[in-house]
Amino acid sequence: MRLILVGPPGAGKGTQAARLVEKFGIPQLSTGDMLRAAVAAETPVGLQAKAVMDAGGLVSDEIVVGIISDRIAEADAQKGFILDGFPRTLAQADALAQMLADSGIKLDAVIELRVDHSKLVNRIINRAEEAKAAGQPVRKDDDPEVFKQRLEAYNRDTAVVIPYYEKNGLLTVIDGMQAIDEVTADINAVLSKLDEKV
Repeated sequence: MRLILVGPPGAGKGTQAARLVEKFGIPQLSTGDMLRAAVAAETPVGLQAKAVMDAGGLVSDEIVVGIISDRIAEADAQKGFILDGFPRTLAQADALAQMLADSGIKLDAVIELRVDHSKLVNRIINRAEEAKAAGQPVRKDDDPEVFKQRLEAYNRDTAVVIPYYEKNGLLTVIDGMQAIDEVTADINAVLSKLDEKV
């Protein structure tokens, strides 16, 4: 099962990915985690990434795809994987498609958790207020202004990959505003249909 989860920050991708990891026994591949691991392991691509990051630059698509390519070749990803936070741009989507084709691997599905952005901001504001009321620290990402900036960045950069996957017939849209268990049930229904096709 090779999946991509797409959706804005706060849509619930992390929660759903964790449930899929448990259900299918496949790894969730977060680009941030993979970058840090590659740098720590001092792989050739990791060393390239470290040089760019140490210079204060943004890691190129080529380096990120190289890190993903190395990671999906590892034993635990042979049964499949969940990509979270990648691809973020059309260039990355193209590079990923080429890399998977070169490896003889195909994506099974791209699942978009579609949410109402105005309600999403309210959800984050409520989460921050609940944390404050409980005397807990508010997550940096739950600052409404920071969150709005992340949402704008998502709409500007990442949302463009959705039509790309729709055109390729890989996209399934799920209502991310439902209760968590309902979202999980919808994702499982989509994936069980894929299993039947295999």
